[in-house]
Amino acid sequence: MLKAGVLGAGHLGKIHLRLLNQSDKYELVGFYDADENNAKRVAEEFGYTYFNTIESLIEAVDVVDIVTPTLSHYDCAKQAIAKGKHIFIEKPITNTVEEAEHIRELLAENNLRGQVGHVERFNPAFIGIKDQLDKPMFIETHRLAEFNPRGTDVPVVLDLMIHDIDIILSVVKSKVINVQASGVSVISETPDIANARLEFENGCVANLTASRISLKNMRKTRFFQRDAYISVDFLEKKCEVVKMKDAPEQPGDFDMILQNAEGVKKQIYFDNPEISNNNAILDELETFANAINTNTKPIVTLHDGTEALRVATQIINCFK
Repeated sequence: MLKAGVLGAGHLGKIHLRLLNQSDKYELVGFYDADENNAKRVAEEFGYTYFNTIESLIEAVDVVDIVTPTLSHYDCAKQAIAKGKHIFIEKPITNTVEEAEHIRELLAENNLRGQVGHVERFNPAFIGIKDQLDKPMFIETHRLAEFNPRGTDVPVVLDLMIHDIDIILSVVKSKVINVQASGVSVISETPDIANARLEFENGCVANLTASRISLKNMRKTRFFQRDAYISVDFLEKKCEVVKMKDAPEQPGDFDMILQNAEGVKKQIYFDNPEISNNNAILDELETFANAINTNTKPIVTLHDGTEALRVATQIINCFK
């Protein structure tokens, strides 16, 4: 079991603490939180060991789980790497692309492992269909959330849209060549609603919408490719796959048949995969432990996290 410590005991940090504590891959050593009153409350309520300094926690563990505000990710990661510790770092990886690239360099120089918390990669609905995604040429995403004051210190692009940016970059193995975007600040100092259009070298186009002042929550992505339409509901953990094949000579009464102007007939059919329920956060933490123990590449690398931040930054720069 790897000894793990958590930096940050806010909303998400407490979830990480609970899951690390129940995992058989880790031994939870304790946590550090900059808010001493909050740290004492968490320690008293849950019984986790509270460390008075970041340095003392890092010294006591093998893996540092960084769940602090984004602005402090870089400094926390540098301290952990300097002491020879593996790092799990929540998204967005850092505040700037330059910081992210420096962390990647430090990690490689010290032969350590790092993973970024892009949790939607572990969503069972996405896992269910990702093997069927084959060169999608148009992607549309909607990630809408009801207003929550927590998180409004960063643009909605870094708060919500970055999840979909990472998913798209993991699927479209091509370079982003053009970014267009617009954003509107409604209640925050930074945009609360944003739309972005990404164009890729291979011709794929992605249209992303994110809002944190919606009346209802929605997390849906639709992929269009030559042979299929694939829809993923990340919130409801459901997916739908609609495909076409050559129509049979004698269609059944309930077969859905399309015929084009040239007389070619195609049959529409559903190929929905089985979805296995999981705890996505627990899975991302445990697959990271497996990567450390087997000396293999984590599922969401620091390179992945850096590229997602790079595109997010390009989108944000369009607002200026």
